[in-house]
Amino acid sequence: MTIPTSSTAQVIPGQGAMAQPESAKPGKAKRHRFLFLRNIKAATGLVILFLYLLFAVIGPWITPYDPDARSNDLLQPPSADHWFGTTHLGQDVFSQVLDGTRPVVFVGFLAGTIATVLSVIIGITAGYLGGKADDTLSALSNVFLVIPAVPLMIIITSILDNASNLLIALIIGLTSWSWNARVLRAQTLSLRRRDYIEASRATGEKTWRIVGFELLPNLTAVIASGFIGTVIFAVLSLITLAFIGIVSAAGWNWGTILFWAQGQQALAQGAWWWFVPAGLAIAFLGTALSLINFAIDEFVSPRLRSAGKTKLKTASGGTVRMRIGFTPVLSNSAAPHTHARAIPINTDGATPVAREVAK
Repeated sequence: MTIPTSSTAQVIPGQGAMAQPESAKPGKAKRHRFLFLRNIKAATGLVILFLYLLFAVIGPWITPYDPDARSNDLLQPPSADHWFGTTHLGQDVFSQVLDGTRPVVFVGFLAGTIATVLSVIIGITAGYLGGKADDTLSALSNVFLVIPAVPLMIIITSILDNASNLLIALIIGLTSWSWNARVLRAQTLSLRRRDYIEASRATGEKTWRIVGFELLPNLTAVIASGFIGTVIFAVLSLITLAFIGIVSAAGWNWGTILFWAQGQQALAQGAWWWFVPAGLAIAFLGTALSLINFAIDEFVSPRLRSAGKTKLKTASGGTVRMRIGFTPVLSNSAAPHTHARAIPINTDGATPVAREVAK
């Protein structure tokens, strides 16, 4: 029996509609591993965050001066000797900012980790199990949701003479998980009835495997957003407590610098270098965390990944430019096209739409 040429082409690898996909090239596979880092937002945020973590670790060791040491250079503007200027006592502001990075980063990330772990455990458990477990955990979340974290920290730190950064991080973490838990519970309630979850249950998959390999990957953006939000809240809470004088001023952090600058009327004296570096340090840390959060959203959501792009690549390697009022229809074939032209299609009373037709 003679097999037609068209049928032969279908069974030959790489030919016809029944062609088997070719194995991915090693170079392309490696590029997919670092796809997240190719996002400019993720790369920028991670670089800035890495610098903060580096300064938090080695900052107290590389300070050019002792942050508490006084000198005769009173209220000097930035110079080669003092990069960020000096205070009213001749203390080096640059050394204070470096030394104050460690407690800020420590409190922020420890509080964020504690709150995220609690929100993931309680929120996903309540949403997935349902029933009495859901009612009990939801009631617990509602109780912690109405507990004011900052007033509670003010009361506790006022009672204790020297509240440590560890205590502040524990208070923030233990009182900041409820909102994220409610969000995760709502998302879990939506996901647990999906077909792939039902299929996993039907095949006898264990609960921990369903939660770990089916639910958690789809909740990555929500968990990351909650963690970053808690870190920012913890950083601002610590700085607020230090700025209003609740936290002991013996140790340095960015809030302590702002506290002394405000107390000595730095703005009225024109000593902008006293408070601007600490403010910029807070702003850049928040910017880095926000950029990472945006990058994670774009990475897990294909819609956000292509949002705002005016050029798209076709399967043949060509480029199609997006224009308002024109909708490109791309071919799935990998065969190269000579060129494409847009043909406007007028509909009754509608805006002209265009499609891509390959010659």
